[in-house]
Amino acid sequence: MKAILQKLYEHHKLTRAEAKQTLTEISQGAYNAAAIASFMTVYQMRPIALAELEGFRDALLELCVPFDVAGRETLDIVGTGGDYKDTFNISTLAAVVVAGAGYAVTKHGSYGSSSAVGSSNVLQTLGYEFTNDGDTLRQQLDAANLCFLHAPLFHPALKEVAPVRRELGVRTFFNILGPLVNPVQPSHQLYGTSSRELSRMYQYMMQQSGRRFSIVYSLDGYDEISLTGKFKVQTNEGELVLEPEDLQQPRLSQADLFSGGTAESAAQIFMNVLNNEATPAQKAVVTVNAGLAIKTIKPDTTFFACVEEAQESLESKRALNNFKKLINR
Repeated sequence: MKAILQKLYEHHKLTRAEAKQTLTEISQGAYNAAAIASFMTVYQMRPIALAELEGFRDALLELCVPFDVAGRETLDIVGTGGDYKDTFNISTLAAVVVAGAGYAVTKHGSYGSSSAVGSSNVLQTLGYEFTNDGDTLRQQLDAANLCFLHAPLFHPALKEVAPVRRELGVRTFFNILGPLVNPVQPSHQLYGTSSRELSRMYQYMMQQSGRRFSIVYSLDGYDEISLTGKFKVQTNEGELVLEPEDLQQPRLSQADLFSGGTAESAAQIFMNVLNNEATPAQKAVVTVNAGLAIKTIKPDTTFFACVEEAQESLESKRALNNFKKLINR
């Protein structure tokens, strides 16, 4: 690690192979917490390079616990987190809504590292039992079009960095890396990013993968369609900038999206949305993100029609009933 740190301190970037090797060695317990913290801190001081991100992704995918969906087309909806907006769990709710609309979802996520409530925090509060048993997850996928892949169970190598991430308590490159390392590598992916630069890197990597994707970046820093202002959407076909009014959606405020700051308050919002008892703002932001996910699967369908599908999934309680199948199993 000393040679790698010296190279980084001298403002050089790692090659893809060096990045892969370094993260592999970190994951194998080769370095102490101080060395890991020093390594992570470099990427607090400068943006991660594309080759470095690719190398880190390669390492984690090689080391992860596999989950075989037997060729089934699935979708993931995941944001990088680390936008410090403390929103309720919009992407996780959108995943449940998309599953309720009849599409298979393999949702990858973890505990919050730079916010109070990550997807795993709220799911655990609601009683979902995490597992990396393939048979169980495939049964959930068959029964509810949905299963949740708790990242620590699929990426045991990350146990070496988890304590350091918690101690640092700030956004690290692992926030950036998480959405890229779903063990399924699903056929369709909706990413939320909190910066323009990261959106471009994700776009390049997804174009190389040949998979269907949408990447969303709200220009005011949210890693989803926040409906608080303009947002950019990048897809296989190109990119465009939209405003809430372009989708006949209300313009929201940060207060409309607040999680409440605890897993319990976020869980209450989660169930309010699924019971169709949420505020109009909460419902709108969930259905518009679910609509973009559906459009990722059906690119020839209009955005309006996809949002209507999401609304119907929510209002019919199909999304709720699907989620109950997972909690009550």
